[in-house]
Amino acid sequence: MKITEREVDYVARLARLKLSDRERELFTGQLNAILEYMEKLNELDTEGVEPTYHVVHHTNAFREDQVRESSPREEIMENAPQREGDFFKVPRVI
Repeated sequence: MKITEREVDYVARLARLKLSDRERELFTGQLNAILEYMEKLNELDTEGVEPTYHVVHHTNAFREDQVRESSPREEIMENAPQREGDFFKVPRVI
């Protein structure tokens, strides 16, 4: 599969990029080199290799939920940089 300069122009237009003739030529060559390198993967013998979706096998390690007492409200409010009554005071967002 080869990338043409026309395809590079199309992608550049979608990305709202203006390419010079030199850049168009350069990017076309670079993209074709990448695709050529990726084609080497087709030469690999994957017979009997189980498909994987992640490089490292990892399972979720969740702990069991446990109901426990929360910290006292006053102790939590002591950590607030600013407060108003029993509420955290934060800067206006809008």
